[in-house]
Amino acid sequence: MAMTRDEIFAKVQEGLADALGKDPEEITPEATLMGDLGAESIDFLDIQFRLEKAFSIKIPRGEMVVDPSTLSNPDFVKEGKVTPAGLAELKAKMPHCDLTEFEKNPDVNKILDLFTVQTLVNYIVGKVN
Repeated sequence: MAMTRDEIFAKVQEGLADALGKDPEEITPEATLMGDLGAESIDFLDIQFRLEKAFSIKIPRGEMVVDPSTLSNPDFVKEGKVTPAGLAELKAKMPHCDLTEFEKNPDVNKILDLFTVQTLVNYIVGKVN
């Protein structure tokens, strides 16, 4: 039977709380992983492991969050901005990520703000349902 979005959120919330040493109440859908919750790049491996285990899924590298090679590609990033080709690449590789606001000002330094708890929930929904 398919999991509800609320069930998925609860498991993601628990995994993030454990991985980041946060109270579950701090893990809200709109919280950014790095900015609000203080996740560091090394934490993403732990988060990935916990989500794989909690949901019995495999998460390929670069599928849940942006692949670093995308940001180093000169066709995708020019003068600190994600290009239209880069935006198309992000949309194709990360359909679980809402790029609406980011598209208005595609500053590469703001790309990490795209990774919210809701982004993880959307990703997991797509994997398990």
